[in-house]
Amino acid sequence: MTSTPRTHATRTWWLLGGMLGLAFGYFFWYTPYAALTKALSSGLLPGTDKRVGGLVLLPAAALGTLVGAALFLALTGWWRYIGSRELFGRMRRFPSGLMLVAGFFMALVIATTTLNYTFAGVSILFMLLMMRAGVLILSPIVDTVRRRRVRVYSWAALGFSLLAVLAALSDVNSYTLTIAAVASLAVYFAGYLGRFQIMSRVAKTGEEMTDRRYFAEEAIGSAVWQVVLCALLAVAGFGWFSDALAEGFTGFLLTPAALPAFAIGLLYSALYVYGTLIYLDPREYTWCVPANRCASLLSGLVASFGLTWLTGIAAPGAGQLVATGFVLLAIGALCYPTIRAALRRDPLLLFVCGGNTCRSAMAEAIARAAVAAGHWRIASAGLDATPGAPMPLEATMALSGLGVPCDGHRARLLTPRLIAQAHTVYAMTAAHRDAIVAMVPEAADKTICLDPDGDLPEPHGQPQSAYDELAGRLNRIITQRLADAAAPASAARAG
Repeated sequence: MTSTPRTHATRTWWLLGGMLGLAFGYFFWYTPYAALTKALSSGLLPGTDKRVGGLVLLPAAALGTLVGAALFLALTGWWRYIGSRELFGRMRRFPSGLMLVAGFFMALVIATTTLNYTFAGVSILFMLLMMRAGVLILSPIVDTVRRRRVRVYSWAALGFSLLAVLAALSDVNSYTLTIAAVASLAVYFAGYLGRFQIMSRVAKTGEEMTDRRYFAEEAIGSAVWQVVLCALLAVAGFGWFSDALAEGFTGFLLTPAALPAFAIGLLYSALYVYGTLIYLDPREYTWCVPANRCASLLSGLVASFGLTWLTGIAAPGAGQLVATGFVLLAIGALCYPTIRAALRRDPLLLFVCGGNTCRSAMAEAIARAAVAAGHWRIASAGLDATPGAPMPLEATMALSGLGVPCDGHRARLLTPRLIAQAHTVYAMTAAHRDAIVAMVPEAADKTICLDPDGDLPEPHGQPQSAYDELAGRLNRIITQRLADAAAPASAARAG
């Protein structure tokens, strides 16, 4: 992906409320999406006297997703985050090659999400729960591969979410899966696995410009891919499979059911916004996926009760109500760090260097290990960081020598907002301090050089011994800094 503007993005009204707001937005849009998909595929809508097969409604839904994605990017102005590349002799807004791959993976997720509600003879609830459980199980696997630290409350949220799935399984009236359903689930999980891997490499940094670029390029790429794949498969001559897609592009578009199928795509493009922004949160997937899945499980329950009220079909059973209790426990676990910070008002210590891959990153890791049971929040950032850049191997080895976990660090760009949140900003050099104060002049009193005796040297390009020496020096300085800060912090909390 090309470089992003180093300005702080502006919050809009529909992004207010942080993660809670995103989860509510996902719940708000997923509820009508799930209800409409279930109603259309089951023949419950007025004016439709028979079931609509998933492959038949998929082209109209894909067109709805494409229109919805384009409208969102146009109305919000987020199309400007799409990178510029030379095409046919001119610079044009176009996703990078890697993001085209990410869009392809997401297109697989979008298409199979809709398909999974529509297989004849397969319980919709069972398919829903299989999708939820599979992505929940994938989350710690991806975190392990990407070397992201998984915190205790994230494991708790994951456990409660899986218990919710198991409880809801008791309401499933048939555990039968057709070959087509199994294949669709496999493609769904493959799409998420590929998507999460790319997202971890190029985004999920906490730097809004970078994450929004990922969002914009994946959104338009996946929407186009979905239509193109449906069209290619419709003319590929794969028997009933291609015939159903071809019908979706032709005769079905002239039926009354085409409009609700198109609306399914529009609704998915809306819930995609909130779901993707949840996953782009810089916290581990083992935290983000339960946040997304909890909203999804609750919306599925609300959609089912809504269809019961509107059409008279059977209401959700006791298992789903028990599952709701586990979902609420998972939400409590997800909210633990926010509640803890609000109650204890833990101050933030921010370490800053240039690239946020060596000096400040190592300082963050050392400080985080030192205050594991303490009363500080720890973060780091770089004045010229490339968001998402990893810590070099030499730095991780130096930290390992101190017994300090690295936790899959990814570089983050320093912003005025992050500086404002900090109780103390520790600069690695005097030049770094000057740059920080130039960015936020009012932060001058709380911005200091980490080592009062001189600048901490940049170890890039040096032998392993330079990293080891830096790690030892950081350990000594940070131990003293935390000891000096402990007394006034305790007094402030007591007051």
